[in-house]
Amino acid sequence: MRDVLLKQIPLFQSLPDQEVAFLAENLRVATFDTNTFLFREGDQGDHFYVILAGEVEVLKALADGDHYLIGVRGPGEYVGEMSLLNPAGLRTASLRARTAVETFEITRADFDALLSRQPNLAYPMIHVFSQRLTLSNDTTINALRRKNEQLSQAYAELQAAQAQMIEKVRLERELDLARDIQQSMLPTTLPHLAGFEFGAIMKPARQVGGDFYDFVPIDDQHIGIAIADVSGKGVSAAMFMALSRSLLRAEASRSLSPQTVLQNVNRHLLDMNAANMFVTILYGVLDQVTRQFLYVRAGHELPLLIEADGRLSPISRSQGQPVGLFDTPLLEEQTLALTPGRTMLIYTDGVTDQLNPEEIFWGTSHLQRALQTHQHKPAQLICDQLFNEIYSFRGLSDQSDDITLVVVHAST
Repeated sequence: MRDVLLKQIPLFQSLPDQEVAFLAENLRVATFDTNTFLFREGDQGDHFYVILAGEVEVLKALADGDHYLIGVRGPGEYVGEMSLLNPAGLRTASLRARTAVETFEITRADFDALLSRQPNLAYPMIHVFSQRLTLSNDTTINALRRKNEQLSQAYAELQAAQAQMIEKVRLERELDLARDIQQSMLPTTLPHLAGFEFGAIMKPARQVGGDFYDFVPIDDQHIGIAIADVSGKGVSAAMFMALSRSLLRAEASRSLSPQTVLQNVNRHLLDMNAANMFVTILYGVLDQVTRQFLYVRAGHELPLLIEADGRLSPISRSQGQPVGLFDTPLLEEQTLALTPGRTMLIYTDGVTDQLNPEEIFWGTSHLQRALQTHQHKPAQLICDQLFNEIYSFRGLSDQSDDITLVVVHAST
């Protein structure tokens, strides 16, 4: 039976019958279970195998300890012969049973004796060596080609990522510069006006924002006070904010009428506003002598006025439309008396529209209570405390809009 099996193996088909019978009687049969290593790369080898049944995997070790599959050998093929031809006798690859395997084991002594008796056996072996070498080279070249394609793709992706990173850094630097420029446009110091105390804070939701506040000295008796909120966010809002503030400052020096000032600002913005943006503004003129604050509310939130005893003072709801939209916006002047002890707060809608994680608005009522709590503190500290309460309220929620607060306290 063994000689029949041997005769079916291509390596032995050219052997005489008596040689086949001799091998069948003297060769040892070895069996291996699935996933068993017949030998490992680097081992000393003194025999090779002829596969009778099953399949084995030829593996090369990788640097990370894993293995690379070179090929699969099946019935009729032989494996492990390279260690017999290698002067050092080392295994050049690992061999692992892919299925249960049955083999003939041919030792170095068996092989040498066989070649002595049958030297022509070298020819089919050399033929197989050549085929395997060609297949191995082709496999290696194809693997290298795939690796090269992967590396080329990875390099292209790396270049694209690097370009995006450079662009992101450049944009961040430009935004940082824009933020610095915007911050420099806000008043660096608060006004000093006898009988009054001022506080202000502005925190954009992004690196740059569309809110601004300003104190504009008009003469020794009057000071202009403004707070504004440009439609939109980001760079475009910041640019429109800068334009609106510059126009407001220029016009404020020409008139004591807030209505006239904003009408002129509106006229200029309509000539320059191709993007159809607009700005809500509360602008007023504070008279130090009369303690009257004459103001116009151009689509902006109503001010809050707190009496010395903590009571909220009612404020007439004046009419007013945003600046930059209409040829002749409706702008109605109103007057507040900032008598000693009173505190006025003007703010943008980012204050009351701030949401907490439960999506509840901070709201006007919350702002009123917070103002009443802190009203006897210095004006700047009032702004800081209100801002801290807003941030505490929002928790882990994002700041949804720019936040701006201006406090004017009439001292006794």
